[in-house]
Amino acid sequence: MFLQNLRAKIGARLNGDREAGFTLIELLVVMLILGILAAIAIPAFFNQREKASDAQAKSAARTAETAMETYATENGGSYLLATSTKLHEIEPTLVDSATDPNRITVSGLAKDAFTVTSTAASGTGFSITRNSGGTVTFDCTAKAAGKGGCPKEGDWSK
Repeated sequence: MFLQNLRAKIGARLNGDREAGFTLIELLVVMLILGILAAIAIPAFFNQREKASDAQAKSAARTAETAMETYATENGGSYLLATSTKLHEIEPTLVDSATDPNRITVSGLAKDAFTVTSTAASGTGFSITRNSGGTVTFDCTAKAAGKGGCPKEGDWSK
C-alpha cells in the first residue's frame, strides 16, 4: 500500500501531473547536506594554506643550507662570517628582509657549525642546524601544537 502510494506520487511528479517544485522538507534536507559539506571543507582548506606556507619556508631553509655550504667552500671551510645578506648574494631567491615571509636568519655560527632558520607567513620557524660533528638536525617552532607542516616530534626532514 505504501509502496503503491509512493510510486503514484513519484510517477505523478515525473509525468508533470502535479505542480512542479520542491517541498520545504526537500529544500531543508539539501541545505543541511550543503552545510555539513561546508563545515568539513572550509577548515581543511585553511589548513592546506598553512601547510603550503610552511612548505615554502622549508624550501627556503634548505636553499639557505645549500648557500651556507657554498659560502664555506668559498671562504676556507668556515661559516664564521656568514650573514643572511651574504647568503642572499649567493642565492638571490633567499629573502633577507626582516618583514617578509620566508625570511632567512643565520645564527650559531662557528668554524664548522651553523643554524639557518626560515620563518613562514604563519609564524612557524623551520631551522636546519649543522653541528660541529657534521650531524644535521631539522627543527620547527610549532612542534608542540603539531600544526601546519610542523610535526609534533619537531623533525620535519621526513
